[in-house]
Amino acid sequence: MSIEYNKGKLFCGRLNIETITRDIGTPLYLYDYQQIVDNLQSYINAFKEIDPLICCAYKANSNLSICKLLTLLGCGADVVSGGEIFRALKVGVLPEQIIFNGNAKTKEELEYAISNDIFMINVDCKDELYLINQIAHNFNKKIRISIRVNPHINPITHPYIATGLAKSKFGMDINAALDIYKEASMLENIIILGVHAHIGSQITSVGLLTENLKKLVNLTNDLAENDIKIKYINVGGGLGIKYHKEEIPQVEEIAKTFIPIIKKAGVKLILEPGRSIIGNAGIIVTKVLHTKETSKKKFIVVDAAMNDLVRPAIYGSYHRVIPLSYKGEDIEEVDIVGGICESGDFIAKKRNMPRLFKGDYLAVLDTGAYGFSMSSNYNSRRRLPEILVKDEEYYIIRHRENYEDLIAKEEILDDEVLQSL
Repeated sequence: MSIEYNKGKLFCGRLNIETITRDIGTPLYLYDYQQIVDNLQSYINAFKEIDPLICCAYKANSNLSICKLLTLLGCGADVVSGGEIFRALKVGVLPEQIIFNGNAKTKEELEYAISNDIFMINVDCKDELYLINQIAHNFNKKIRISIRVNPHINPITHPYIATGLAKSKFGMDINAALDIYKEASMLENIIILGVHAHIGSQITSVGLLTENLKKLVNLTNDLAENDIKIKYINVGGGLGIKYHKEEIPQVEEIAKTFIPIIKKAGVKLILEPGRSIIGNAGIIVTKVLHTKETSKKKFIVVDAAMNDLVRPAIYGSYHRVIPLSYKGEDIEEVDIVGGICESGDFIAKKRNMPRLFKGDYLAVLDTGAYGFSMSSNYNSRRRLPEILVKDEEYYIIRHRENYEDLIAKEEILDDEVLQSL
């Protein structure tokens, strides 16, 4: 990424990040425009021989300006809610480039998707299949679907983001898929287009991704023998990024393995990357409020907290933390924590850091994916601004919430009503 030191100061592109802290304050999310472009372009270049449909996973980061940038670069949308469909349409994604995933789609969400003629719905269970058929009948339409299968692959990642195991809540057993497809082929308002499997997130093995693809190809061959023609194989996303010491395969490595398999299968490939597009393009900038020592350890208390970045609390995730100004080699072990009333509120634990003081600024790296999108107003804290940086310019793409924003959708009942309840 182009976030690096220049004469002891941390820059994004040609912009000294401290400039933004003076103008906007902290904490804040910052995204590197060029890194996003380069990450997506790596997919486009690597797979250009087979021209796949690339649908970026909006769950990773759904800021409208970022989604619009991806749209302008030719990317479609992998969505998992009615709200994400709305965002995709809002930024100009063509309906024929929107794929609706998820295991708990509501009737209202399916109606919204169908009324907007999105390209494909990935069906997660038989109940959903019949619900889609009924809604399609009511709309007098035929709906394009893919069926999400569970390929029974251990992605060797955190169990909370492993989605291809036999015990996972996602998809239908691949061993029962043939019968399910036969059943779907009998429904008059269903058009079968594809097969889908997504085995998890933060995957670091080309072998596991390839195993998933091969299982899907084998399934399409079985379906073809039963007169069910599959046109699209959707392998989901899940490619990891380097947070700490992980060895991450290059997109080119995956493409070299995938392309011959896809060409032999005679199908169109669908990719749904998220983290690998936006993860390493984002940081949180936070300010040291206090330093605090106990008999057991030293704490660096910052103005960002677990409501701004929940991944360390729920996954034990590692994010590199570096100062905005180079501090030298006077190293000490510290915990970097926020101000939420939870012991689980931490950014980093037992981290060797240069000696920090009140007023210093820190960058928490690799927070572009599942950072802001998982943030909350816990403890009635305001959600952060988001800033996009290109070269020496920055642009506010989401403003910091104010206190009125926190209560904008709430109602205070009259005293008389409350006392009468």
